[in-house]
Amino acid sequence: MSEAKWYVVHTYSGYENKVKANIDKTIENRHLEDQILEVRVPMQDVVELKNGVQKAVQKKLFPGYVLIHMFMNDDTWYVVRNTRGVTGFVGPGSKPVPLTEAEMAPLGIKRDNIVVDFEVGDTIQVVAGAWADTVGVIRSMNAQKQSLIINVELFGRETPVEISFAEVKKM
Repeated sequence: MSEAKWYVVHTYSGYENKVKANIDKTIENRHLEDQILEVRVPMQDVVELKNGVQKAVQKKLFPGYVLIHMFMNDDTWYVVRNTRGVTGFVGPGSKPVPLTEAEMAPLGIKRDNIVVDFEVGDTIQVVAGAWADTVGVIRSMNAQKQSLIINVELFGRETPVEISFAEVKKM
């Protein structure tokens, strides 16, 4: 299989988050986690002045577009292209064109590969993000997405949570 690349999908205006949610759900239902790695609606922080008060809000960086990190093949093309709210891939005709490294650099999306010293079954502590200071046991790891799924205790139950490699340390 070739390398995963970032593609841009055009959507109906205002449907970006709905398209992201629909694609994420389809990935889960069709078990395409190893083919469609990430779906993003790029956001930027903007300060607005409303009624004399400055307020920080998030705005879409590219209204009407969603970025998808995936391996292009007939299945993934079909799934994305036939998602409700998607009008098509960006590119000439029906041929999607991946973003180049130069186009990805200003978006800050390209990640360095993180070398980890833990494996499935290890106990780790989350050091950043929403789950900071949480301790959990690794259930599975995805090297391409650079994430892992850990079990954390939430309301007295074991609950699976996806965490980035960069947000954890081994205990």
